[in-house]
Amino acid sequence: MSLEEAIHKRRSKRDYSDKPITLEELSQLLYSAQGISEPVNRFRTAPSAGGTYPLEVYVVVKEGGCSGLDAGVYRYDPVQHALERSFEGDVHEEFTAASLDQLWVRDAAVNFVVAAVYERTTRWYGDRGVRYVHMEVGHVGQNIYLQAESLGLGTVVIGAFHDDRIQKLLNLPEDCKPLYVIPVGRPR
Repeated sequence: MSLEEAIHKRRSKRDYSDKPITLEELSQLLYSAQGISEPVNRFRTAPSAGGTYPLEVYVVVKEGGCSGLDAGVYRYDPVQHALERSFEGDVHEEFTAASLDQLWVRDAAVNFVVAAVYERTTRWYGDRGVRYVHMEVGHVGQNIYLQAESLGLGTVVIGAFHDDRIQKLLNLPEDCKPLYVIPVGRPR
């Protein structure tokens, strides 16, 4: 699919089947979100003010959500293009509750959480850095949307959730604040 076609077809999709996504699809979505696109300078697939890269990407995988991957919470390491398991086990029900019981969060094969360590950017840009972080998370969301579309997957970005509950459930560091929940699944 061309980029123009992906842009044209991109829609928020909230109705998912119970079929898992593949590890290869998850890998491509993660690369599109924050992958290293130029290894010498470690530039990423989404632009970042001053190359400060304040975003952290986590994936909540429910039981049977991704073929070849156990249920659990994983942090994406863009330098290694690898997942680091934060903890194992299916926290999907608690995660859905913390996301205001939205059905598309419950029904998704996986849920991305894009979180920010604001200080990485604000130490250089002061309060204006908060704006830059919010711009960056938008770039990442759009990259995930377009990649999902090109893979035949559905997604929608979510801003309505209990920040403190998501942070606690995922055991995020105190300075790492969740900004987006992004469910991904096979459209019904």
